[in-house]
Order: sequence, then C-alpha cells, then structure tokens
Amino acid sequence: METLLALEMVRVTEAAAIASARYMGRGDQMGADKAATEAMRATMDEVEMRGTIVIGEGERDEAPMLWIGEPVGLRHEGMPDVDIAVDPLEGTNLVAHGQANAITVLAASERGGLVHAPDTYLEKLCVGPVVAGHVDIRATPTENVRAIASALGRRVSDITVVILERPRHEALIEEVRTAGARIKLISDGDLSAAISCAVSGTGVHAVMGIGGAPEGVITAAALRCLGGEIQARFKFRNDEERARAERMGHADESRVYTTTDLAPGESLVFSATGVTEGDLLQGVRFFGGGARTHSLVMAYQTKQVRFVDTVHMFDRDRPPSVRL
Repeated sequence: METLLALEMVRVTEAAAIASARYMGRGDQMGADKAATEAMRATMDEVEMRGTIVIGEGERDEAPMLWIGEPVGLRHEGMPDVDIAVDPLEGTNLVAHGQANAITVLAASERGGLVHAPDTYLEKLCVGPVVAGHVDIRATPTENVRAIASALGRRVSDITVVILERPRHEALIEEVRTAGARIKLISDGDLSAAISCAVSGTGVHAVMGIGGAPEGVITAAALRCLGGEIQARFKFRNDEERARAERMGHADESRVYTTTDLAPGESLVFSATGVTEGDLLQGVRFFGGGARTHSLVMAYQTKQVRFVDTVHMFDRDRPPSVRL
C-alpha cells in the first residue's frame, strides 16, 4: 500500500502547487490558498482509498473542503483506510509576495497513524538524523545548541538554527545569538525548514520555536521517514483551545511529544511540492503548454526518499517548450 500511495500522494501535492503557483506575487493570499485547497481535494477523490482528513483546513462549519473528518478518495469497498493530514499551501504570504519556500504538503498513514492535534500552537525542537537523541526540549536553547554542535562535531558558531521571526521569539533569538550559533529568521514556513534540517547539504541544523500544532504532526511524519526528530509541547493561547485539546486527550502542556507520539503509523507517506523557489525544492515553472514541478516524496516502511521532477503537458497537441 505504501509505495502505491506515495505515487498517488505526489500527484495530489503537484496539482495543488500548480494551481496556487498561478497566484505568485499577486498579493492574494486567500486566492492562492483556495486554489491549492480545491486542486488538492479534487485530485484526492481520484485516489483508490477510503481516506479521512484528520488534520485539515479546520472544522466542518469553518472550511468548505478538506475539513477535519471529511471522507476523501474513491472509497470503494476493499480499498485501504487512510488517515490524511494536509496543509494545502504552507506559506500563503510567501506566494502572495513572490517569496521563497512555499510548498504544498500532506502526510498519510494507515488508520490511527497520525495524532489528531487541536488547532493551536506547539513549542518545537527539530533536528536531523545525526543529532536525533542528543537534544531535549526541556533543556535551555544554549544547552541544545551545544549538544547539536557536539553531535555534529562542529563549533557552535558553525550551527544554523531556523526560527520564525515573531515577537514571541525575542528571548529565544537573543539566547541563541548569545550562545554563538547562527540564526536564519523566516517569515513563514517552519514545516519546510524542519524538513531541511534532516536533509544533508541544506545548511540548516535545527528548528526552534513555537508554531502551528497541525504542521507539527506533518513535520513528525516527514522526520520519521528521514530518521530525524521532533520534540514538542502544546502551547495554548486561550481557555477555548485548552478545553478543545482536553477533549482530544492533549490537555497536559508539560508533556513532551516525540516523533512517534505525533506520527506513530507504520505505513507513513509524506509528499511536498515546491510552489515558489526554495532551499529544498524548486518552484513551479510554467512553459508553453504545461508546467514543471519538483517534489519530495517519502515512505517510511520501504525507506524510500525520492525527489520527483515532473513535466505536466496541459496541451499535448503543442510541443512542450521545455528542456527535459
């Protein structure tokens, strides 16, 4: 199931990337997100599965499609039951302003293989395979930066930490700077950054800070496939979020969630497609009669990581004006 599902899931993220890429630089965040969501939903319904959205665009009364609990796929008898976590467009602002590192992304697993996370915040610490097991989110940022450097056999000054540029991270940024590490501040897209820290050659060694909990679950699926690690703790913004999390079994803000806590599935699949040019994936490139996409698709059991370069020919009667 895993291998076939991986090939189908990359079609889903490719469709969403192409649709949203047409909005690059047009200043229309909502239009880009709507295009990605509609394309992702339509393509999912072509997949031979009995899928259920477990992390999506929100509750049924808040989202027209890809809402939590929504059934997707062809859903014929005998097809596999699949849980799906989606972020139709990570980086709506990035697309709207023509900036780098926007992606379309999803994770899928057998039923029960992805935790149902409330739409709140997570404090996250993400590292790659070499550093996995050497850090602790309960330690100080200084201690973790030193642990990362030690595990990699580098100086602290050679370590690069990605942090979302937000007022809530002022103290974190100051401490990491004082520790002597390099910082890459990003405006959006901590999921893309977390994947980068587990891929050799990206120059990213860790992601620290507070970001979305749904994205944390998708990140866990990716890092599990890559052998990396995420540690996380829920950070509720209000009593309503805390009450909702309690109903879902996640009321304890002191509990540290590991990679396998967030993504315990054994048939895990992850797919991401670049929308705008990025550190890890190239953006969508249009040409006469078609487009070219660049994707990352991974499967946990089969231990496969593929970078997929796809040429989409919208008009077969016109020769594609692209170098293959």
